[in-house]
Formats: sequence, structure tokens, C-alpha cells
Amino acid sequence: MLRTLYAKLAAVLSLLLITIGAIYMVVSLSVAQHYIDEVNQLVSRDLAKNLIMDRNLVAEGKIDEAALKETFHQYMVINPSIEIYLLDLEGNILSYSADPGKVKRKHVSLGPIGDFLEKDIYPLLGDDPRSHDKQKAFSVTPVPNEINPEGYLYVVLQGEEYDAANSAVRDSYFLWLSSWAVAGSLLFGLLAGLLLFYFLTRRLRRLTQLMESFKDSDFSDHHSYGIVCEEKVATGKSSDDEIDRLGSTFDAMAGRIIAQLKAIADQDNSRRELIAQVSHDLRTPLASLRGYLETLKIKSEDLSVKQQQEYIDISLRQSEHLTDLVGELFELATLDATEQLAHIEPFAVTELVHDVCQKFSLGLDKKTISLEVKLEDAIPFVMGDIALIERVLENLLENAIRHTSVDGKISVVVKKDNAEVSVSVKDNGVGIKTEEIPRIFERFYQAENAHQEGQHAGLGLAIVKRVLELHQSTISVDSQAGKGAEFCFHLKAA
Repeated sequence: MLRTLYAKLAAVLSLLLITIGAIYMVVSLSVAQHYIDEVNQLVSRDLAKNLIMDRNLVAEGKIDEAALKETFHQYMVINPSIEIYLLDLEGNILSYSADPGKVKRKHVSLGPIGDFLEKDIYPLLGDDPRSHDKQKAFSVTPVPNEINPEGYLYVVLQGEEYDAANSAVRDSYFLWLSSWAVAGSLLFGLLAGLLLFYFLTRRLRRLTQLMESFKDSDFSDHHSYGIVCEEKVATGKSSDDEIDRLGSTFDAMAGRIIAQLKAIADQDNSRRELIAQVSHDLRTPLASLRGYLETLKIKSEDLSVKQQQEYIDISLRQSEHLTDLVGELFELATLDATEQLAHIEPFAVTELVHDVCQKFSLGLDKKTISLEVKLEDAIPFVMGDIALIERVLENLLENAIRHTSVDGKISVVVKKDNAEVSVSVKDNGVGIKTEEIPRIFERFYQAENAHQEGQHAGLGLAIVKRVLELHQSTISVDSQAGKGAEFCFHLKAA
């Protein structure tokens, strides 16, 4: 039933106001009665003493029983709102002006009487002889006098007649007026509270609508909560309260979800393209390998030993190409996996460059390609995964060798660049066309002027880019067709 926040707030407000109204009524009645008791007792404090003096109730130091009975009778007629009782020193009731059938007590507590005679405390309530549990304001005085007391004249200021009249008036006027006043106040407070809640929850309702709209759009179409913020800016009001922060968080979350869904879609497209490219790249060497092996099997007797050896060499090269392709695919898949993290530690990059270049030196001598290493002095250690950075250098050198002609030159330069160390691999080979540079790091992409076309997978530079991403680094390319190429990346100094 109470499904919305507004309905719940309205129900809580209504219950709260009803509770407050009930408490107000109880407190008001209690305070009003307290006020009446205090006023009556202050006004009538000396009433008992005045009765003794005015009515000559004491004669020759004794209580005049006849005068007392006459006083009882007269006050029952003249002022029925009070009741007069004669008590002994122990508080026992000896006689009274009230109806005998309605007096329920035989004894009155002397504690309030003593406090009344000794202290100024108002209102001070004493026992009501007409009830076993009620207490009322009273006036009292020792009789026949304070020097030789034989008892007390105990006057209840609000007798039964007063209670009946007070109850009738209160029921017919006071409670009616108070009830309507409280009801009106509560109704006004409820309406005002509901109106305030409506405006306070307006932004929350709009945010809820935005969330539902975002869900209904399959998390693809997000209307920013900034619409509400624009309204506040236009009116010059900006609270930055919990609802605003919730809206900002929702905007950030929605943006992140949309970006992640787009990334997932892009990854799915990349996966499809990768499967298609892998299928194509695997099909060519496999077809070639199968063709030569079938030829050897079928026509082995018709082929010369030299032809057979040539077919076997071609088959071995194709199988090696397949092995390299599968290895690079596995390596790239491992680098793309979310659990793959670089093991960052300080290492000497100059030593690593020397070791990698040394591995390539022997093969380059056969191709008459020179490999030069240039190192600045005092190169600091760098932070990185030495195995992954070694793979980067190997791939860059392989790429440079593949695109460098006979008698070409390749140089590796290491130098300090502020708080980083830069490593560049430069060749004077065929270079890269300007329009191809943005694509050379794509998987399986091969430039049109690449040497040994079809003999490599086209994954080397993609692996380089991914490794450097794991090191929060990038790689830059400076090249022109026919003028060589230079690849440069940076590592943080230790």
C-alpha cells in the first residue's frame, strides 16, 4: 500500500502529528488542572482559619458543636463547591458537611496537612475523603487553636458539586474548543508538511524516472540528472545535498555502464575480427604445408632428391610460421587477460639492451645490416617487468630488421629524459606511409611495403603496445615512406 517514499513520509507525518496532538491534549488538561488547583489554594489558603473566626466555632477554648453543624449546613447551601471536615490529631474524620453516603475515607493523611501549615508549596494536594485514590487542593487550620490543638478543620476546595460542574463545562466547551483547535492545527501542519514533502521529493521522483528510463532503454540511453541541476542553477539555488550527490553518482555510474557496454561490444567485434583474421592467417600456411606434404606422399617416386628436400624445407618453414603465429596469439591473449599484471621492479635497462642486441648481432652479420647501440652516461635503473621489456625490444628489432634492406643500419639509443629513460629503435629501411602509421599497432596489420610478406603474423607491434600499456607507457612512431622509421618508448626511472 505504502510503496512510494512520499506515501511513507505522509503516513509517518500523520502518525507523528496525531501523537503530538494526543500528548498536547493530555498535557494541556494536566496543566490547566494544576493551574486551577494552584489559584484556588492561593485564594483560599486562609479559608479554614476564617471559618473558625467568622463563625465563632470556638468558645472558651472548645469547639462549639452546634455552631459547627450550623456552619456545615449553611455552606452546603451557600457554597456547595467546598466540603468541610473535622479531623482529630491522628487525621481521623469526626464530622463533615458532605453527604454521609458518599464519604469513603475514615482517615486523612497528615503529611500534606503538616506541609501546608509549615511550607509555602502550591498547589499542595491532600486526600479527598470522597475517593480512595484522588487528591485535591485544600485549606486547613488547627482547632480550637494552634497553641492547644485538638484537631483540624479540613476544607476541600473542589468538592463533588465543583467536580460535576467542572466536568459539564469542560465536556461542553473546553474540550470542544481544544479539540477543534488541535484538529485544525494538526490539519494545517499535515497539509503544510505534505506540500513540503512533495517539493522536497520532486528531485527524487525525477531521479527515479531517469533510472527507470535508463533501465527501459537497456542501459544505453541516459538522460543526465544535470537537468535538475540546471534548474537549480537558473534559480540561484544549489544545495548539493544527498539527492544531488545521489544524482551525480547515478550519472557517473550510468556513464560507466554505457562505456563498459560499448567496450564489451567493441571487444566482441574485435574478437570476431580476430577469429576471422586468425582463420585466414592459419589457413594459408596450413594449406601450403598440406599441399607439399601430399605432393611428397603421392609423387615421392617421381621427385628428385633435391626436389624432395626443397619440399621438406618449405614444409618446415610453414610449420615454423604456424608455431610463431600460435605463440604470438597465446602471448597476446595472455597480455589481454585481466589477471595479467606486470611484475614491476628496478633493473638496468642498459644491460638488457646490450643482451638483446647481442642475440641479433650474428644474424645481422649475414645480412650485412649493422646494429649500433648508443648509451648515455649514468643511465639510472628503470621500473618495469624485465621479461616483458625484453619482449618489446625483441619485437622492435625484429620489425626493424624485417623492413631494412641489405647494407642497412639499425641503431638503439638509450638516454635520460627528465624523470624517465627513453629507448628508441631506429632504422633506415623502407619506412612507413603517413596514412598507415595509426594502424601499424593493430593486430595482423602489415604495411604494404613490408619485406617477407606473409612470413610473420603481424602481431609484434600489437604485443609491444599492450606490454607498454601494462607499464602505463606509450610508444611513438616517427617515419616517412623510404626514409626509415623510429620507434620510441619511455620507462620511469627508479
